[in-house]
Amino acid sequence: MKKFLRYLGLGLLSTFFTATPGLGAERISFYYPPFGEFYLSVDSLETFAKEGKIDQDFSFYANRATPQQLAQLRDLLQQRFNVTPTLVSQVTYSPIGEQLMQQLGKLLLTESRKNGFYAIRASLILAAADQKGLTVVNLLRKFPSNTIRVNFTQGLKIVDDLSQLLKKKDEVVASIEKEAIAQAANSTTDFFQLPDLRSPGKFRWDKKTFELNDVSRSRRLPVDIYVPATQNSQLTTQNSLSSPFPLIVISHGVGSDRSSFVYLAQHLASYGFAVAVLEHPGSNAKRFQQYFAGLAVPPDAAEFINRPLDIKYLLNELERLEKSDPTLQGKLNFQQVGAIGQSLGGYTVLTLAGAKINFNQLRQDCNPNNSSFNLSLLLQCQASELSPKNYELKDDRIKAIIAINPIDSSILGEGGVSQIKMPVMLVAGSQDIFAPPVSEQIRPFTWLSDPNKYLVLIENATHFSAIAAPTSQNGALPVPSALVGPNSAAVYSYLNALSVAFLETHLLNRPEYRSYLQPSYAIFISKERFNLSLLQSLSADQFNLIWNASTVQSVKPSKPQPIPIPTHP
Repeated sequence: MKKFLRYLGLGLLSTFFTATPGLGAERISFYYPPFGEFYLSVDSLETFAKEGKIDQDFSFYANRATPQQLAQLRDLLQQRFNVTPTLVSQVTYSPIGEQLMQQLGKLLLTESRKNGFYAIRASLILAAADQKGLTVVNLLRKFPSNTIRVNFTQGLKIVDDLSQLLKKKDEVVASIEKEAIAQAANSTTDFFQLPDLRSPGKFRWDKKTFELNDVSRSRRLPVDIYVPATQNSQLTTQNSLSSPFPLIVISHGVGSDRSSFVYLAQHLASYGFAVAVLEHPGSNAKRFQQYFAGLAVPPDAAEFINRPLDIKYLLNELERLEKSDPTLQGKLNFQQVGAIGQSLGGYTVLTLAGAKINFNQLRQDCNPNNSSFNLSLLLQCQASELSPKNYELKDDRIKAIIAINPIDSSILGEGGVSQIKMPVMLVAGSQDIFAPPVSEQIRPFTWLSDPNKYLVLIENATHFSAIAAPTSQNGALPVPSALVGPNSAAVYSYLNALSVAFLETHLLNRPEYRSYLQPSYAIFISKERFNLSLLQSLSADQFNLIWNASTVQSVKPSKPQPIPIPTHP
């Protein structure tokens, strides 16, 4: 009884949360064998949303939920999603959007028990265009049949699978944190006596903006370059760096721009690194704003090739400008180049480091029957549209990389990631639902073959925690604040400090910074809510042991218990 009701609540809430139904639905129907068919009227939900009242129809379900669950449901029912019908149309008609709608249509059926794909898409667009806006109740009102039939058996299976997967993820994260704490216990370093790498360095810097034009690919690349100033010789001596400065390139994620990591660029510049932050025109914020406005087509598979080529072109142009532009002349060291990327930018820097696109893995993972909960596969699988050949994306000028929330499990796979032969730092957030940490960062960490590798795990961090002001007007993707996560100041400070330590150690070969790259330092700077863990080793056997142990310990779902059947229809 208790387990059934828990599943019922989770199933209904997850159904509503994914922004489903819509044009005249009067009730929601779900069949739960062997107990029969259950109904819930839309009027009851609307009354509950507007007035907080629970009528007879809704009381059967409400009596089996906690006050907290009911409050959460009411908040969800009242929430209005501020999206335009154009944006909804563009997304739901895109290849990724259609995949999502098709999968959702298997759960939400029409009255005649057909896949609800077209009905869901229509109701989403109509609700967004309605004066009342896109709300759950309005979606139900716009659904083009009197009854929305929920494939409840399949829904329960999905909820149960997801619950088990999240439980296993939490256990893997806990095991990594435990191992990091155990390793930190052996440290004798007194970090109070060392410089605080979270604080800015001693260099001042100048910012220069260029717009590069790669005519051969019709790509205009806006670039901000932060160059340390060299006027003060005393500061140069204190930092042990001088012109020409080591060069770091930063690659943003989908729907972002070159302002996303301005905090990190400025911090690195203050430590004597020249930093070039570019925009990828095929997947930046401007492109998505145009796309959502109906003025551009969605990014295509070619972006997986164009992004690393953007970096190659940028480095080529900077080499040219360094010889001809007085503001850059003699200031950039192309023998010491590092790269940092987030999300799709993480994929970008991994390919520049030598990882190759793994078409065999894509064929294996990207099939219509794949029921993975890894949302990043929707993006990764677009690469299947590319011609399956050996793309030369590696750039030998790059000597060390940091990949934050990278996507790589299928597009690169073990075969691709294992080809990287340089120092790598992978950064994961435990609450990242778009690039899940276990499949996209933790397991891929075990594939890296270079001994100079680091896994950074930030508890409670999301896919957006590393991005500066992701909900600002500069961001093109309408991300709800609940998915952005809590204030990210601590995450920024972690990345500032660890980036300096990693690049000083492995790009500039300064061993005195290696002490910052140990688990004890991560614990030393760790803040509440964002516990920080750092490991330098995790073998595939160790990972499999953790993963399989969590599988064995997972509680199998019990058989459903009889429940009283409501007497009302």
